[in-house]
Amino acid sequence: MELRITGKNVEVTGVERDYIEKKLGKLTRHLPGITEALVEVTREKTKEPQFRYVVQATVNINGTLLRAEERAPVLAAAIDTVSDVLDRQIERFKGRRYAKGRKAGEREAAQVAAAPEDMEFTERLVRRKRFPVKPMSVEEAIEQMELLGHNFFLFVNSSDQRYNVVYRRRDGAYGLIEPAAG
Repeated sequence: MELRITGKNVEVTGVERDYIEKKLGKLTRHLPGITEALVEVTREKTKEPQFRYVVQATVNINGTLLRAEERAPVLAAAIDTVSDVLDRQIERFKGRRYAKGRKAGEREAAQVAAAPEDMEFTERLVRRKRFPVKPMSVEEAIEQMELLGHNFFLFVNSSDQRYNVVYRRRDGAYGLIEPAAG
């Protein structure tokens, strides 16, 4: 597993890097298909100490992304919580995958995490992400959206090869936006 660790407003020391590698390295025992993990450690200047450190981790499992973000007053606590959240997500992901009778190598990627150097920051545009979009069914897109914890997801519909967006409605149901010609 390739592990990339970045710090924002904080210097990530060797001891902290070792701790992150130790905690996230344990995730591969549950699912050996993890290809890379991106970890961003941020120290925010807040008056409330319980939200001081933010650890955001994105794990790539053969193209499927799992993401966790946690805040804590101490960096080690945030790392522990992120590791636990990712562990639960991996178990849920494995349960869904094996319940459908799929094997580990058959899933195709929906998106690849944008590296921090791929993001451009301008005055009005805060963040830009680029990722390859591969064809998938609506059900697969909903599953990927749920695994990422997002409210919407852009994908290429495998039935008509057009861009579609699935989104979570306020009532808990899902919606689908399809482009109309004309």
